[in-house]
Amino acid sequence: MDGAANRPINEWRSMKMRLQDYRASVYDTDARVKDMDLAGVWASLCFPSITWGFAGTTLSRLPDKELGFACVQAYNDWAVEQWAGSHPDRFVPCQLSFLADAELAAKEIYRNAERGVHAVSFTENPSQLGFPSVHSEHWEPFWRACADTETAINLHIGSSGRISCPSPDTPVPAQVALFPLNGIETVVDWIFSGVPQRYPDLHIVLSEAGISWVPMVVERLHRAYRQKDAEPEAWSGATTHPVEVLHRNFWFTSIEDPSAFRRLDVISEDRMMLEVDFPHTDSSWPDSQELFRSELEMLPVDTIKKISYGNAAALYHHPEPPQSMLAESLLFATT
Repeated sequence: MDGAANRPINEWRSMKMRLQDYRASVYDTDARVKDMDLAGVWASLCFPSITWGFAGTTLSRLPDKELGFACVQAYNDWAVEQWAGSHPDRFVPCQLSFLADAELAAKEIYRNAERGVHAVSFTENPSQLGFPSVHSEHWEPFWRACADTETAINLHIGSSGRISCPSPDTPVPAQVALFPLNGIETVVDWIFSGVPQRYPDLHIVLSEAGISWVPMVVERLHRAYRQKDAEPEAWSGATTHPVEVLHRNFWFTSIEDPSAFRRLDVISEDRMMLEVDFPHTDSSWPDSQELFRSELEMLPVDTIKKISYGNAAALYHHPEPPQSMLAESLLFATT
């Protein structure tokens, strides 16, 4: 349920709700900042709702492409100027991509970069949505624009329109438990697509996919690379070891991954960020500080600072929390 934050579990329901049934912070930015303060959250990168699709899928599928692009631009203007613009220090603006045309999508990246936007919501698997795959050359203008402007490509879990559902009657809790499988598929597929090989400055973020599975992927990439001579065509454009590509081009986000923070030697503390997923059912709000403290308190202070806010601030070109706030809590920012 989209408005589940702070509701008892026995009140979680998948059903239609009236606006007055939601916390005001679901739709009002002033109220959202107050709720962020309650959980010690300095800054938040907010994704579009299902109405538009995580990657603007709905708008990209409009029959009139000119109209669709105009709608994407209108959404981005609203998100940058009104949503994030209402509290520029507290919200990280995240634009929609235009999946129907890679050239226009690139044009929009450049337009928004000029006003300080360094995040875009894209899809983890465009081919699943009926668009060319990441293995094709179709998206080259878009990749180039993102690399040129240091615009982080956020790949939200389920943005391909699909999550793992092993059986027709697999219950929803089981599907939620399998969310990380999307992250595993995405990282491996994108690495083998050659995109991060061609664009070493490209920043790719796995949003809501978790982190604990990354060591397993590292192991599998090492094994695949040792066997590269068996499939030379798959490695023809590879000039960098795939694990180096993973550590260079990919960032990972955690809602709750206690084991991940004990494997920094494999994952890299420079590529980890925190998120609270407000106001959904798996949100840690309003107990985010307690959760993150239990997971991070054994780490060095400088490492905690990186994971809590430093990595996100650098990636999205966003200001870090004021020192006065850091004195109260080291865990003050999230994506």
